[in-house]
Amino acid sequence: MIKKERFARFIDYFSTTQPVAETELDYGSTYELMVAVILSAQCTDKRVNTLTPDFYKAFPNANKLAEAEISDVFEYIKSCSYPNNKAKNLVGMAKTLLSEFDGVFPSDVDELQKLPGVGRKTANVIASVVFNKPALAVDTHVFRVSERIGLTTNAKNPLDSEKQLIKYFPDEIIPTAHHWLILHGRYICLARKPKCDKCGITDICKYYAKAKK
Repeated sequence: MIKKERFARFIDYFSTTQPVAETELDYGSTYELMVAVILSAQCTDKRVNTLTPDFYKAFPNANKLAEAEISDVFEYIKSCSYPNNKAKNLVGMAKTLLSEFDGVFPSDVDELQKLPGVGRKTANVIASVVFNKPALAVDTHVFRVSERIGLTTNAKNPLDSEKQLIKYFPDEIIPTAHHWLILHGRYICLARKPKCDKCGITDICKYYAKAKK
């Protein structure tokens, strides 16, 4: 099976079985999504969603967050991974947003990365989820699942994986495909013990074909 056919089958399956695929982070604005995505680095969405309601109440917008002491922000996120660094980045993000972007989040991936705490993955999430741009964020789930299935081949790093994926996914599919891969990795194609018996795309999966031998 050539790669183009594998992508076509992947898209057909998920378009039929999961036409609506969205982030599991709770948010009500671009600002709240940015906070949640920054917090989600090496932390589960479930954990982040337990922290953000109180965080959003204490710091409802970038203005309030920019005025906050890092130590105060820390208190709201201390049960999250790397709270010291994230507290610093969150305050820095808010200050930079106000000083350099007049409080308006840019839609460009490179511009978004000028905000403290915002790497390419986070920038891609905001660009795709908020602005529906053909940006594909590669986290551990996306990196693992795409390589296992055979959508990517010997990807050296997340950026390499991203470049391979966007080459074959149509632009209009990319924002949704990102979530298909994440959710598939989170609930079916698990890192240690994938649930191949519950997977609907074993017919195109290189990992499954190798495991059967």
